[in-house]
Amino acid sequence: MVKDSENPRNPYTAYDIRNKFVDFFLKKEHKKINSASLLPENDPTVLFTTAGMHPLVPYLLGESHPFGKRLVNYQKCIRTGDIDEVGDSTHLTYFEMLGNWSLGDYFKKESIAQSFEFLTKVLNIPADRIAVTVFEGDDQAVRDIEAYEIWKSQGLTENQIYYYGKKENWWGPAGQTGPCGPDTEIFYDTGKEKCSEHCGPACNCGKYIEIWNNVFMEYNKLADGTYTQLRQKNVDTGMGLERILAILNHKDSVYETDVLHPVIEKLEEITGSTYKEQNAREFRIISDHIRAVTFILGDHKGIVPSNSEQGYILRRLIRRTIRMFRKLGITDNKLTEAAQTVIDINDEVYPELAENKTFIMEQLTREFILFNKTLDVGLKKAEKYLSELSGGEVLSGESAFKLYDTFGFPIELTKELAEEKGFKVDYNGFLEKFLEHQEKSRTGAESRFKGGLADNSEQTARLHTATHLLNGALRKVLGDGIYQKGSNINAKRLRFDFSFDRKVTAEELKEVSRIVNEAIEKKIEVVCEEMTVKEAKEQGAIGVFENKYSDIVKVYTIKEYSKEICGGPHAENTGELKQFTIQKEESSSAGVRRIKAVIGTIE
Repeated sequence: MVKDSENPRNPYTAYDIRNKFVDFFLKKEHKKINSASLLPENDPTVLFTTAGMHPLVPYLLGESHPFGKRLVNYQKCIRTGDIDEVGDSTHLTYFEMLGNWSLGDYFKKESIAQSFEFLTKVLNIPADRIAVTVFEGDDQAVRDIEAYEIWKSQGLTENQIYYYGKKENWWGPAGQTGPCGPDTEIFYDTGKEKCSEHCGPACNCGKYIEIWNNVFMEYNKLADGTYTQLRQKNVDTGMGLERILAILNHKDSVYETDVLHPVIEKLEEITGSTYKEQNAREFRIISDHIRAVTFILGDHKGIVPSNSEQGYILRRLIRRTIRMFRKLGITDNKLTEAAQTVIDINDEVYPELAENKTFIMEQLTREFILFNKTLDVGLKKAEKYLSELSGGEVLSGESAFKLYDTFGFPIELTKELAEEKGFKVDYNGFLEKFLEHQEKSRTGAESRFKGGLADNSEQTARLHTATHLLNGALRKVLGDGIYQKGSNINAKRLRFDFSFDRKVTAEELKEVSRIVNEAIEKKIEVVCEEMTVKEAKEQGAIGVFENKYSDIVKVYTIKEYSKEICGGPHAENTGELKQFTIQKEESSSAGVRRIKAVIGTIE
């Protein structure tokens, strides 16, 4: 881990900024919580943890947090919507979010004052280099004059405060209904001339760079589209670590900061070439993607490359990295060398990377070998397509896209192969198919959010309790070697992944169902207690991913059936579940099985 004094190239390091941020808010009576897993639990709306607030949704919706109402942390995040944009100076797949929260405690005045103090007093950013935006109001929610006046009270002039509509200054709800509210975004003014008289923080000319977003959750959007005031008003803030590092160190891109530049340097060593404008895109994609896949593989949940959900994204990132290496002239496996650099940079803050190093390296090597075989198949298919063309013909965009989508064959290789044989490729046709595919993917991703970021209904709370009973029953039937590897809950069903190396027999599934339904019939009280992790272990509670837990945890007990560390929400009594039915048992990935089940619906 690089400390300030060891890095004259970057006066501000990630190590330093993380500590400054946390220390500042600790002095403001916040409690530090650990970074949660990159793989969210019990949330069908997203594949990965996308922001610091994501693991806190139950508490933003009213659950009491063991650490109280003021929290601070730095959170590992993955966002996949802009994978194809990675390679410019700002877009990243993996990033860290610095965040602080008020769960029904302080609100706009304190939040804005704290952010301004941290930026100007701790990070020493001149006040005249700060610009902010606030919500201008509409026919559904009032103009945020309060935030405007608070910023003025901090010393900002009217020329530094901009009003914008919901597109720029409103957060949520994550789905069609739920908590939401205006936000105030904080920008760094680079000092460049305005591109026009209308230039402001919403402009993309590069004059303004967003550094922090303070969301004021004060409304609840109802199904009819109207808004009501929330009983518990929250503050949720987020600041990108990489972006603030680039600004403080006067760098043109996030790739020149100490969290990414060592990877760039390793790539220079591997390729024997210098990172420069001509190859910057390839260097950046490799460094971003290898960091993302190292953190995903390094997560204790043990996700592996596959053709669905998180595993598909993981595979796509690895294969794109291999393709970029090929563009730089590297055809042998250098994934593990680059991943080792990522581990070396981050293992002090995120020890799970070192703990899971063997798994990381095994999966990267396995995927490299598999992708090379895929490329060989794609090469044969490409040869077949081209052999069917006659002089002057063009390989259709549809065929080129099929090679890319079905066989993982990069368009660049297709073009090169075609040119060698005297043919051209309908690149515009390929691009049309590619963009059509991309739009379908985005639409599919957006549809995951229609249920809300966390459906906190009574039915999902009951399904959450059902996963605890299922976990306990599986351990009774299949043995104590069973551990949860992930779960996904929506309002209709639960999905539970667990460690097991064979198919569960029909007889075993029948016994599991019997145990769960027995617990339901007994109408057992679901007891929640707060205690230390040590106390929870001593009482026999299971906590599958213990590194994510803070010192004080919630333990939910269903007497004689289950005792687990969990954040909730839950049913109050097992009788509320009515009936438990397993719908399907199948393989999720190597050594991991998956059960889908339903419970009785609320009358």
